Amino acid sequence: MTIFDVLTLIGGLCLFLFGMNIMGQALERRAGAKLSSILGKLTSGKLAGFLTGLGVTAVIQSSSATTVMVVGFVNSGLMSLRQAINVIMGANVGTTVTAWILSLSGLSGDNIFIKLLKPTSFTPVLALVGIVFYMFCKSSKKKDIGTILLGFATLMFGMDTMSGAVAGLQNVPAFTSLFTMFSNPVLGVLAGAVLTAIIQSSSASVGILQALALSGLVPYSAAIPIIMGQNIGTCVTAMLSSIGANKNARRAAVVHLSFNIIGTVVWLVVFAVVSAIASPAILSENATSAGIAVCHSIFNVLCTLLLMPMSSLLERLANRIVPDGKSSISDTQSMLDERLLTTPAVALERSRALTAQMAQISVEALRDSLTSLSEYTPALAEKIREAEDETDKYEDALGTYLVKLSSLQIGDTDSAEAAKLLRVIGDFERISDHSVNIVESAEEMQGKEFTFSQDAQKELKVLCTAVDEILELSLKAFTENDVNAAFLVEPLEQVIDNLKEKLRSNHIRRMQMGGCTVEVGFVWSDLLTNLERTSDHCSNIAGCVVDALHGNLDLHESLKAMKRDSDEYDRQYKSYCEKYAIG
Repeated sequence: MTIFDVLTLIGGLCLFLFGMNIMGQALERRAGAKLSSILGKLTSGKLAGFLTGLGVTAVIQSSSATTVMVVGFVNSGLMSLRQAINVIMGANVGTTVTAWILSLSGLSGDNIFIKLLKPTSFTPVLALVGIVFYMFCKSSKKKDIGTILLGFATLMFGMDTMSGAVAGLQNVPAFTSLFTMFSNPVLGVLAGAVLTAIIQSSSASVGILQALALSGLVPYSAAIPIIMGQNIGTCVTAMLSSIGANKNARRAAVVHLSFNIIGTVVWLVVFAVVSAIASPAILSENATSAGIAVCHSIFNVLCTLLLMPMSSLLERLANRIVPDGKSSISDTQSMLDERLLTTPAVALERSRALTAQMAQISVEALRDSLTSLSEYTPALAEKIREAEDETDKYEDALGTYLVKLSSLQIGDTDSAEAAKLLRVIGDFERISDHSVNIVESAEEMQGKEFTFSQDAQKELKVLCTAVDEILELSLKAFTENDVNAAFLVEPLEQVIDNLKEKLRSNHIRRMQMGGCTVEVGFVWSDLLTNLERTSDHCSNIAGCVVDALHGNLDLHESLKAMKRDSDEYDRQYKSYCEKYAIG
C-alpha cells in the first residue's frame, strides 16, 4: 500500500462522513414537520414509544440525532423519562437501517437486477437528479430533496473509494494482524467504542467497518465485538448534549448509556462463552458487508428484547445515578431547549406552544386589570404585576430562540411562522404592560378616593366590554389559527377607536359643566389611551394570522385591504357600532 492509497482512503472517508452528515441534516429538515405530530400522539405504552424511536431514526438515519432530540424533549417537558426510555430503545434498532442500505455496495453478480441494485449503478443517476433539484429549483422542499440525493450519492462514492483504497491491504501482514488482535472481544469493543465516540455516529462507524470488510480482511470474530463497542461509543453525543440540562434530561442520557453498556456486557459474555466452547466456524470467516448489517441488527434487537421488559429498572437506575436535588436550570432557560434546534420544525412547534401560554397570561392580566377598576385589591394588583414580569421573561426567551431558529436552514412555511411569532410576542408583551398601567390608574383612584360619575361609569363599562371581546377574538385567532375570528377583530378595533374619542369628548363636556374634576380627567384619559392601545395590539395579532393565511408579511397592507375590499367588514362594523352604542 502506497502513500497515494492512504490519501485515497482519507479522501474516501471524508466524502463518506460529509455525505452522511448533509444527508442526515436534510432528512431531519424534511421529516421535522411530521415529528411534532408523531410526538403529540406518543403514549406511555412501550410499543408506541419503541416504534416511534425506530421510525424516526430510520427516517433521519441517526440514532445519535434522535437521542439528542429526546434529551431536548425531556428537558423541555415534551416527553417524560419513561417515554424517553422506550424511544431510545427504538432508536437503537432504527439505526440498523443505514447498515442495510450501505450493504448494497457488497452485491456482486452478472444478473441485470443485481447490477442495478449496486450503488455504482444508480448513485450517478441520483446525483444527477439531486444536482438539478439543488441548483435549479427555488422551493426549499425540492432543494432539501436534492441535498438528500447528493448526500447519499456522496457517501456511497466515499464508501466505494475507501473499499478500493484498502483492497491492497490484504497483502500487508501488519494490517491483517491488527484485526486478529481485535478478535480479542474486549479490545474489539474498545476499538468500536473509541472510533464511534470520535466521529459521533454509529451509522458512519458501521459503514467504515463495512468498507473494510469489502477488502476481505475482517473476520466475524473481530467484527462482532467492534459492532458491540459502536453502540457504547454512540452514547457520547447524548451525554455531551445533556450537559447543562435538567435532571430528567440527564437521566435520559444516562438511560441511553446504561442500556448500551448493559446490553453489550451481557451479550459480550454470551459471545465469549460460545466462542470458547463451540468455536463456530463462521467466526473465522471473513465478514461481508451484508453480514455486518445482519450482525448489527441482531445485536440491537437482542439488546432490546433483553432490556425492554426491564425499562422500569433502567428508570430507577437513572434516578439513582442522577438523584433529585435543586436544579441549576431556571424556568426561563428550560422553556426552550437549544437541542430542539437540531429539528427546526419541532423547535418551532415548541415556540408556538409557549407563545400561546404567554398569550393566555397576557390576556388574563388585562382582564384582571379591567376587574381592578371596580373591585381593586392589593392581591389582584400583585397578581397583575407578576403576570407582566412573566410575559417579559417569555418575550426575552422566545425572541432570542426564534432569532436563532430563523438563522437556520428552514423551509419557507416555517420561516414565515417564525416571523409571525416574533411579531406577536411583542404585542402580547405590550398588552401585559397596559394591564399594569390600568391597575396603576385603579390604585391612584383608590389612594386619592376618586370616583367617576354615573354616566362615566356606564360608558367605561361599555368600552371595557368591547375590549374584553376583542381580547377574546385575538386570542382565539392566534391560539386556534382561526381566520374568521381574526377578520372580526379589525372592525371591532375601529369601533373601539371611535368609542375612545366619544368618551373623551363626553368627559370634556362633563368637566365643563362641573360634573368632573381635572384630576379625574387625567386618570380617565390614561385609561382610554391604554384600552385603545390594547385594541391596537389585538389588531396587530389578528393581522399576523391573516398575513400567514395569504403568505404576506406586510401587516398594514393586509389591514388596508381588509377594510377596502370587504363587504363583510362593513357589515360587522355596523353590527359592533350598534352593540356598543353610547347614548
